[in-house]
Amino acid sequence: MPEQISSIAQNLERVREQIARAARRAGRSANEIVLVAVSKTFPVEAIRAAYDAGMREFGENRVQEFEAKRGKLHEIDATWHLIGHLQSNKAKRAAQLFDRVDSVDSFGLAQKLNLAAGEQGKRLPVLIEVHVGGEATKSGVAETELPTLARNVSELAHLELCGLMTVPPYSEDRERLRPYFRQLRALGGELSLRLGRPLPVLSMGMSHDFEVAIEEGSTEIRIGTALFGGRKNN
Repeated sequence: MPEQISSIAQNLERVREQIARAARRAGRSANEIVLVAVSKTFPVEAIRAAYDAGMREFGENRVQEFEAKRGKLHEIDATWHLIGHLQSNKAKRAAQLFDRVDSVDSFGLAQKLNLAAGEQGKRLPVLIEVHVGGEATKSGVAETELPTLARNVSELAHLELCGLMTVPPYSEDRERLRPYFRQLRALGGELSLRLGRPLPVLSMGMSHDFEVAIEEGSTEIRIGTALFGGRKNN
């Protein structure tokens, strides 16, 4: 792990160069793309190293794992994203621990987050996770149910709907993922028109496919392996 930690700054520089190249190909500015460091399963030392290298946005998958880390990271002024599937019975704790929940996939979950955020006197930014690939193992709302869920979430007083997130099926051929990213971008545009307000965030793209995602309009990429190195577990 010490060698892994020492390489984080170099890895971050490499990823930022890739972001810049992908943005140029799409006629975009690299400043439009937010990089979220996916720190799940990695120790607090790795998070500190990424923070020292300039990272300010971090993504965690599990409430309990992040709760164990959070107490050791008080000195870090970062934005913490919950990017993994959230069980309703952990919504209250998630609303307390995280600055944003990027994986809302049901109105029941949204209601519980709204109640918890209200009790804390805050407005919690959220993304709706959309299931684009038809895989039974993936979370997310179906495309057909998205408009209703988005409208209902938008009406909750203590949640701020900022946009959409997706995790497409894995493929070594990144070009096969391009249609999924295009689909999410189209859905975001349609929803914005339906709701009559901007939905600026499209969270799509991970270590193996983020350049294609940027070319297709991603505003937020979630990078773990390319930044921190390989994981021993998921």
